[in-house]
Amino acid sequence: MKDLYDLFRTSLAGLRVLLAATLLLGLAYPLLITGVAAVATPWSAGGSLVREDGTRTNDPDEAVGSVLLGQLVEDDALFQPRPSAAGDGYDPLSTYGSNLGPESPELLASIEAARLEVAEREGVDVAAVPPDAVTASGSGLDPHISPAYADLQVARVAAANDLAQDEVRALVDEHTQGRSLGVLGEPRVDVLLLNIAVREAAGA
Repeated sequence: MKDLYDLFRTSLAGLRVLLAATLLLGLAYPLLITGVAAVATPWSAGGSLVREDGTRTNDPDEAVGSVLLGQLVEDDALFQPRPSAAGDGYDPLSTYGSNLGPESPELLASIEAARLEVAEREGVDVAAVPPDAVTASGSGLDPHISPAYADLQVARVAAANDLAQDEVRALVDEHTQGRSLGVLGEPRVDVLLLNIAVREAAGA
């Protein structure tokens, strides 16, 4: 009987700890951090949304996208993002990579097909196509492309929008971000902000 009583006391103590941890770490802490973020950095806390003119907004109804979330670009006159394995492409409800290994025949075939497609679209040799033009990010939602991939698209975008290549290249340079803290990651270009700038330069 004593063993049963001890078991009950131990279980009850464990249940109390579980409930306390749930309330503290699952409710109070997230609410506190969300509140602090909403006051300290409201735009970032709201999803880093931007309007059609590239200005910041916290209203989802005004937003055309987020600088943190990639999206499909169906207009051939604009810069194209990297491929996405998230659902049908950039689906935030199906975020994942392809999970195919580096020696997967399926992955190699898809990369080769994408390389040929990009080379034909941009009018360059297949050897000039950078890796991020043919491979998806781990999440499938990466909003950035490499400066090399952006530079590859300059001629097409300039011609399609009746802009000088130097003007479009200057927009690419303007929207190229360096390494975080000067050492983390690689230089990158946010496709959404760049395309907004292109449309503004073209008077669209």
